[in-house]
Formats: sequence, structure tokens, C-alpha cells
Amino acid sequence: MAPTTLALMLRFVLTRALSLGLSLVVASLVIFAMIEVIPGDPASFMLGLNAQPETVAALRKELGLDGSLPARYLGWVGGMITGDFGLSYTYRVPVSELVMERLQVSLPLALFALCLSTLIAIPVGLVAAARRGNPADYAIMGATQLGIAVPNFWFAMLLVMVFAVQLRWFSAGGFPGWDAGVWPAMKALTLPAVALALPQASILARVMRSSLLDVLHQDYMRTARAKGLSVAQATRRHALRNALIPVLTIIGLQFSFLLAGAIIIENVFFLPGLGRLIFQAITQRDLVVVESVVMLLVFAVILVTFLVDVAYALVDPRLRRRR
Repeated sequence: MAPTTLALMLRFVLTRALSLGLSLVVASLVIFAMIEVIPGDPASFMLGLNAQPETVAALRKELGLDGSLPARYLGWVGGMITGDFGLSYTYRVPVSELVMERLQVSLPLALFALCLSTLIAIPVGLVAAARRGNPADYAIMGATQLGIAVPNFWFAMLLVMVFAVQLRWFSAGGFPGWDAGVWPAMKALTLPAVALALPQASILARVMRSSLLDVLHQDYMRTARAKGLSVAQATRRHALRNALIPVLTIIGLQFSFLLAGAIIIENVFFLPGLGRLIFQAITQRDLVVVESVVMLLVFAVILVTFLVDVAYALVDPRLRRRR
């Protein structure tokens, strides 16, 4: 890599890293402010309506709720930087332990759904591009539009009715844990992964088709055809690699969404993941869990976006020259 190119890449990475840091600061302020405006006192909720004021005040002091807002915000952020996410009001265990336990469900579920989405979308997008204007293309585009329009929770309930209630191939919900074996655990995640993968595969297939059609009309593709390559050979050797660049960008963003956006699906299938943990923490007024888990998910989304931008700049030099 030439020194000029290296300098451009370093400047691009530093700029994106600064943007990442500012995004995290803004996100932390927004999350903290939103949690603070939620009506109700966690200490009063935990102790019940008949609790004495002295008892409530003592619990508020124990939970660190008696300090000023700036002090509480700085203490929360400083704890997260050092790995201390606080103590759950409800479970009375460190939030970090809850997060690590629930990640054993949410992370495999997101990866499973992403793999399904990619394996479905790329071949479907290739077929649609190769059959542009044919009935097959119209059928695929219609199916992908339907896949985007159908709510994934409705599709999830449909999967349960067909494959769990009628056919009895899968369980209707729950997670046996990885101690029960890889196959039982993956079997329990199959229907949720399919429900999550359907809209993502529909989006990705449309992006793949559009990207490939754009590449097929480039001058270097005409040159490859003029040299004697068939359409299939030119597509395989030249078009596919370049068409995958925006597709890989979308895949990276979809992983962030699947990790952070599976709250409804985890509740439909009663999966003990991060989404269900957030839902339970909100209903139980466990603000420490809500703040910390939401902030971790925001960090994951921003970090993946940062890594995708850097990878994209490595592949496409034009991007880093614009920054």
C-alpha cells in the first residue's frame, strides 16, 4: 500500500472512529434521558404500595437513585467503560452476567437468521437478474415485496401453527439450553430464525438483483463479452464480485438489526434472549438492565456500521478519497 493511500486510509478510519465515539456519547445521553422521564419510582415499585417512606428512601440510596442526574449519568457511563454495568434491581445479580447468559441465545439466533437470509437471497437475486423482464423475475420481485410487507411476528405465529401445532416438527417455543446438545438448541432456534430471515432475505435479494444489473451494464463487462466470454462466464468472473460490495454492506447492517431487533420474535417463541430481557426489565422497572442492555445493543450496531464502512473503503478506494 502506497504511503498516500495509507495516509488516506488512516484519515478515513480516524474520522469514522471519531464519528463512532460522538454517536455513542449522544446515544448514551438519549438513553439515559428517556429512562429518567419514565414515570414511576423503581424503589417504590419493588417494595409495593404499602412500603414506608423510610424503607423506600433506604432502598433508593442502596440503588444509587438518590444522587443528582449528572452524577448518576457519569457513574453509569464510567461503570460501563470499566465493565461494571451495575446490579439488577430485580434479579440482584450483576447485569454483565445477565447479558452474557442471554447472548448465548440472541447471538446464535442472529447468526442463524443471517446465514439463512444470505443463502436464500443471493441465489434468488442472481436468478432474478439473469431473468430480467421474464415471468420468473416478476414472480421473484412479487414474492420479495410480499416478504417485506408481511410482519415477521405474524409470519412467526403462522410458522408455529403449521410446523409446531399441525406437523409437530418443532416446539412452539422455549429454549432447552446448549447443555442439552447442539441439535436440540438449533432446532429450537430454527423457526425464530426463519421468521427473522424472511424480510431480510427479501430486502437482500432485491439489492442483489439491482446491484448485479448495474454491474452488467458497465464497460468492462462489454469488453469481457467482446473477448469471447459467455454471459455466465463474464458474470461469474467479473460481475458477481463487484456486485457483492453493496450486498456485503447490507449484510453487515442486517446483522446489527437481527441482534438488536428480535424483541418481538423472542417473546413470540419465549426465548430467553436479550430482547426478552429488555421487555421483562421494562415491565419490572429494572432501569439498570434497560439502560445497560440498550446501550450495548446501540454500541453493537454502531460498531458493525463502523467495520462495514472500513471494509467498504478497503475495497472501494473512491470512498476514502471523498472523506
